[in-house]
Amino acid sequence: MATVTAANKSVAVNPLKQSQPLGAALAFLGLKGVMPLFHGSQGCTAFAKVMLVRHFREAIPLSTTAMTEVTTILGGEDNIEQAILTLVEKSKPEIIGLLTTGLTETRGDDMEGILRSIRKRHPELYDLPIVFASTPDFKGALQDGFATAVESIVKEIPQPGETRLDQINILASSAFTAGDVQEIKEIVSAFGLKAIVVPDLSASLDGHLDDSYSAVTGGGTTLAELRQMGSSVFTLALGESVRGAAESLQQRFGIPYEIFPQLTGLDAVDDFLQGLVDISGNTVPAKYRHQRRQLQDAMLDTHFYFGRKRVSLALEPDLLWSIVWFLQSMGAEVQAAVTTTKSPLLEQLPVESVTIGDLEDFERLAVGSDLVIANSHGKAIARRLETSFYRLGFPIFDRLGNGQRCTVGYRGTMQLLFDIGNLFLEAEEDKTKH
Repeated sequence: MATVTAANKSVAVNPLKQSQPLGAALAFLGLKGVMPLFHGSQGCTAFAKVMLVRHFREAIPLSTTAMTEVTTILGGEDNIEQAILTLVEKSKPEIIGLLTTGLTETRGDDMEGILRSIRKRHPELYDLPIVFASTPDFKGALQDGFATAVESIVKEIPQPGETRLDQINILASSAFTAGDVQEIKEIVSAFGLKAIVVPDLSASLDGHLDDSYSAVTGGGTTLAELRQMGSSVFTLALGESVRGAAESLQQRFGIPYEIFPQLTGLDAVDDFLQGLVDISGNTVPAKYRHQRRQLQDAMLDTHFYFGRKRVSLALEPDLLWSIVWFLQSMGAEVQAAVTTTKSPLLEQLPVESVTIGDLEDFERLAVGSDLVIANSHGKAIARRLETSFYRLGFPIFDRLGNGQRCTVGYRGTMQLLFDIGNLFLEAEEDKTKH
């Protein structure tokens, strides 16, 4: 049992966490034809846009209700209405993802009531799904906002229908990249199953050129697929944070679900494939049996470099859980674990303590580590501590290829093993040289 401590400081120094609205926007961007709409000032949206563009190196559609000092005091209903009507006219979105910011949450706008009255005044909006997510950025972190948006999507759009025995829902938490989702989809389809993935970043933020310019997302989970979710035979929830969305689907449509908190590491992938065997009735394809043997060989080749190495991590809870268990399975020791927000997983981590804090706390705890794992903001810390650095999480703005990066499944686990193993190998070579 890990002891969870929250840093008792008046201010975050060198912040680690990203805001809830940013997480919700990222989740909405996994839907096709979507326009995320920030209900707040222009600065909130501009900041999120910069972060997303730097990480993915893609054009990111985001919009804002552009609240000013006056509208914040008098109420933002007119701004929301005007923003929605302008988007419908100019961008023609298939879905609008409406999310709040610290400014409007502090003011306490009745968003549900505002949306009802806007729809009453504008019957032409009847067929347009406007999915609302409450995401105050003065609490929680990226993972919370992402999970809230996923839960809002599955509450708002899916419709009941006749059960399709070959169709399953996959809810992917913020721990999974576009490359991860692509690998998961390929694994599921190899079992003869059709997966509706929410959100499907692999079709929108995987880094591809579209045939024509679009003001909204060109790929992702379609509105038709979202509506069909109620007909699925099973839900696979990937990451503890999307449990609420899986429970919502179970309550509304009676769809059973299973949580897979990680898909990195031999045991975790074995469990996932066994789950697919149980649902589909098919055996594991030869391709994955071979990949499993490759991973076993990779573990044999690399475990000499991982054994007794001290690793410090600063990641969102779902991703922290996955990587900590993976490192432990390879014989590494977790020296420090710092995260951004509360999660029921934290107390079950196989470490002495977990700190909910910032990068200042992380730097203090990581002294003497052989490896530091964090987003790009951890680079300066690794340099000051004179240790190896592996970039993981969000944002990564000083490396290319974040859209295709994959650390799940047998193949992704192997790549992660080699990437981190090579860092340890380099460090040993440098030590020998000196």
